[in-house]
Amino acid sequence: MKKRSWVTITIIVAVIILAIVLINASKNGVSKETAMCIANNSILYVQFGCHACEIQEEMFGENYQYLNVIDCWFERERCEGITFTPTWLINNEKYDEVQTIEKLKELTGCT
Repeated sequence: MKKRSWVTITIIVAVIILAIVLINASKNGVSKETAMCIANNSILYVQFGCHACEIQEEMFGENYQYLNVIDCWFERERCEGITFTPTWLINNEKYDEVQTIEKLKELTGCT
């Protein structure tokens, strides 16, 4: 086969793989019900400009809006005792850093 044909085939395969990855990533998002359950059992403390907070937000996608979020940049008075963001408050326990959805479901009792 000619070099040009191999390049074309390689590009096509790469595009197909990328499409599969993107489709699977969108399916792994959090459902509205799960986000609402987590919200009913937790508070998420974030801070404007926090990269780790942005990662946590991306994990919830459009359902991030249902979480109980306090932005410590704008609401400092509500963040007493919060030294790191993101911090989750669940059952009066603090969990610093980005948490996986599975871990949050476990901690909040959401299935």
